[in-house]
Amino acid sequence: MSESTTAPAPKKRDRSEKRTGPFLFYRQVVAELRKVVWPTQQQLTTYFIVVLVFVLIMMAIVSLLDLGLGKAFFTIFGGRA
Repeated sequence: MSESTTAPAPKKRDRSEKRTGPFLFYRQVVAELRKVVWPTQQQLTTYFIVVLVFVLIMMAIVSLLDLGLGKAFFTIFGGRA
């Protein structure tokens, strides 16, 4: 038999824990953004074209399925001619 594992219960926040102040939060955000590897202009253009082509193909597939299934249902269930 496999063992059943459950997720640990979330920790309750103690009143003694201090919240992060806005300035510390801003500094941490800036530090994290410096670690990001930003795409080059060529990579960005390539990614944009790939996503655009994918979305257009998916739109065509969904449109054709909608048109085909709509006509099929109207034919099957005696819709208007």
